[in-house]
Amino acid sequence: MAVLSRIVEADWILEGFDDDDAPILHRDAALLIDAGRVAAILPRDAARRAAPAATTLGGRGRMVIPGLINAHHHVGATPLQLGSPDHPLELWFASRLGLRDVDLRLDTLYSAFEMIASGVTTVQHLHSRAPGDAEQVVAAGRTVLGAYRDIGMRASYSMALRDQNRLVYMDDDAFVAGLPEALRAPTKAYLARFTLPLAEQRAIYDALRAAVAGERRLAVQLAPANLHWLSDTALELAAELSARDDAGMHMHVVETPYQKVYARRRTGGTAVAHLDRFGLLSPRLTIGHATWLTGSDIERCADAGVHVCHNCSSNLRLKSGTAPVNRFLARGIPVALGIDEAGINDDRDMLQEMRLALRIHREPGIDAPHPSPAQILRMATERGAATTPFGTRIGRLSPGCEADIVLFDWDAVTFPYQNADVPPVDVLVQRAKSSSVRSVLVAGEEIYRDGRFLRVDRDATMAEIAARFAQPLSAAETERRQLGRDIFPHVRAFYDGWLAELGDDPFYRGSGRF
Repeated sequence: MAVLSRIVEADWILEGFDDDDAPILHRDAALLIDAGRVAAILPRDAARRAAPAATTLGGRGRMVIPGLINAHHHVGATPLQLGSPDHPLELWFASRLGLRDVDLRLDTLYSAFEMIASGVTTVQHLHSRAPGDAEQVVAAGRTVLGAYRDIGMRASYSMALRDQNRLVYMDDDAFVAGLPEALRAPTKAYLARFTLPLAEQRAIYDALRAAVAGERRLAVQLAPANLHWLSDTALELAAELSARDDAGMHMHVVETPYQKVYARRRTGGTAVAHLDRFGLLSPRLTIGHATWLTGSDIERCADAGVHVCHNCSSNLRLKSGTAPVNRFLARGIPVALGIDEAGINDDRDMLQEMRLALRIHREPGIDAPHPSPAQILRMATERGAATTPFGTRIGRLSPGCEADIVLFDWDAVTFPYQNADVPPVDVLVQRAKSSSVRSVLVAGEEIYRDGRFLRVDRDATMAEIAARFAQPLSAAETERRQLGRDIFPHVRAFYDGWLAELGDDPFYRGSGRF
């Protein structure tokens, strides 16, 4: 046996799940870690005999699970913090014009602190708002990747691909032309900061992919932003690059009923059906949100092996609706979990997001469908892993997998009492808080222990963030803030009457859309 560097012991070790979502649990066991991967799972005493010189972590009173995966993430300081209330998504785009500027390294570390503290070891970072030319956008991506590298987190990074309709669901120039004259020039100038030819966006993707080539914890994949943001030419480019590199794609699709109307106006059908025409439906595609998929959409996705990422908090906060997760599960569609911009408490607490998803999909009726705690935890581990370039290397603790590990203090989880008849996974999903996370490891390296980050000084970083935001608004921030306020009513008026087009569509009216 190879030289073993670490033993992780626990009363319970969750290796993963079987095909029926049943937890694979090991009692009084230990993980043998070698070169950052799981070498074996053995009884505790057998592990000590196999590696007597190895460093031991954990022990009695601990539960070990695979690292959690936030499969849909964007920013650190939240829009609410930066000045944008939780408007419906279509209005949110306008209100966000007035957000303050952030330092990308500090901003990335801010959300990473929250994620890691709640057991997240891997994040799908979808970067949707990087202004400037191609060189500046590449530099922004490198900065975000560098922050994750510094803190030790595993990250899949994607810069959004988009080439149209940046403010409302119509051509940019046409919308600007319809604004009052005083708003046309500043709005056009603002949109120009986020406008790059597709050829340059291809080059950005290639440059960022090359920047992390060979790295163990960092990877780059594709993020075709959404149907309304992508021309058919852009859809063709996404399909081409995905096939060329066998690269995963994470795409927002029918997040809101307005996007359902847009797809019908543009294509005469659904967004999913249109994506299918370009060969985009495959196991390489993850659909973010998927709130307004129809029954036929669900069938198409299931048949093609498409993944879905459920963003429960975001859907609630932005009045987007409740995704038909039970229907996805019934049809065998793999569902991951993402916290998106921020969770229900305006933070990145994955344990809390799991509980919200568990509760909200408990449909009325004794025999009505609902996800089990095990299914929810699988969404946050294995299913999330499958939406990233790391695939089956993460999300489980089987021999050969990356040693991305979370250790919980079981006494803290269960205090003051827990009936032993309730399965440990059920208890963990429904009762564990961030305060019960004792250690977080990525690739076998401990990056968080007892509330302290071992690579980055959290207190100093947060103090620097606070000091920067304590400064007065810059002239550019002040101008954007006013532009957002001025343009907001025009964006609001643009969508008047849209939802009337859905009529009595059962996929829109009421909660029983199926």
